[in-house]
Amino acid sequence: MEEWTQFTGRSEADGYEVFHTDCPARTVLDHVTSRWGVWVLIALRDKELRFFELRRAIDGVSEKMLSQTLRTLVRDGLVWRAVEATTPPQVSYGLTPLGRGTGESLSTLFYWLRDNATDILATQARFDEDGRRQSA
Repeated sequence: MEEWTQFTGRSEADGYEVFHTDCPARTVLDHVTSRWGVWVLIALRDKELRFFELRRAIDGVSEKMLSQTLRTLVRDGLVWRAVEATTPPQVSYGLTPLGRGTGESLSTLFYWLRDNATDILATQARFDEDGRRQSA
């Protein structure tokens, strides 16, 4: 039988408690799981991309939001940025080793959601239908 232990969220090495509001990991988690952060990390999981390649890959993101998201992920050390001295300058982005670990974890979630989307949508439809019946 598998033994379960309670997850406290504490990092013994650093003394951080991830469920506490002052834990720095919470801030990074907010960046990673932001509306566009997830998609940037997933888009970069296989190869480096230039800014406009990323914009084309991530449907619906504006230049402003993509730029802000990339700046944040670069600051967090999850994405690297390289500027080529050309006219106009060409800027490429890729995942750092930290970012690769995060991207792999997000990819697992992404593929699970993709593979289970039909069941999730069916469950949502049943829930919505039950709610309509109960309120009538």
